[in-house]
Amino acid sequence: MSKSKLTYPDEGELVIVTVHSVKQNGADVTLDEYEGVAGFIFIGEIASGWIKNIRRFVREGQRLVCKVMPSRRDGSSLKLSLKSVSEERRRDRLQQWKNEQRALQLFKVLSESQKWESEFSSNLQTELTQVFETLYGAFEEAAMHEGSIIDAGFEGDWIQPFVDLAVENIIPPFVEIRGILTLKVETADGVETIRSALIAAENISSSEDEIEVHCYYDGAPEYRIELRAPDFKTAEDTWRNSISAVVSIIEEAGGTADSYRE
Repeated sequence: MSKSKLTYPDEGELVIVTVHSVKQNGADVTLDEYEGVAGFIFIGEIASGWIKNIRRFVREGQRLVCKVMPSRRDGSSLKLSLKSVSEERRRDRLQQWKNEQRALQLFKVLSESQKWESEFSSNLQTELTQVFETLYGAFEEAAMHEGSIIDAGFEGDWIQPFVDLAVENIIPPFVEIRGILTLKVETADGVETIRSALIAAENISSSEDEIEVHCYYDGAPEYRIELRAPDFKTAEDTWRNSISAVVSIIEEAGGTADSYRE
């Protein structure tokens, strides 16, 4: 690839690099996500304070997270800083990179199993990345909300295999379920009864178990219920328990309660 066609990261961006060689005044690195782009970490940007032995901080083959510093884009390597990246940001950025590598591998497996043409596969990967910001983001959304791919405007026979693969392989940070409750209580204290029923549903929440349940007025007789849980089983159990709590109170007061998931 010619230098004129290289894609460079933005100034201030956190990038994943691999150390190519270590010198007295710094380290030469290659940028893992930018083909053909090299960088250099001056010794003063490796760690704070005086560095007696640079190899205590960097070594050949090591993968690092660096911040892109102001640099000339004239074919010379980018200036990078290792010390400017906090431990928390380093962990987050490295995990993001690992997730994307996993997503690329999953997409490759799917493409091969479905016998997609290379052009179709490449275009689809690009479109998913543009819509969901990362390919992993597309898999994650599909794992959390099976209708998210269609909701984003995509169509085709490839969607269901994509969703199935996501559900089987991606563990989302949380699972969300949204639904609508239709509640009717035709008594003098009907409003208070409905309020008590919704509070009962929200009381299923548990900070210890990382479960959140919220109910919102959506225009009588409809009320929106949204819940978040750390995994699919917990989310399903929470949905059933929340709906059961609402139905029990409403029907005990002689009213009717229906629900459906979005």
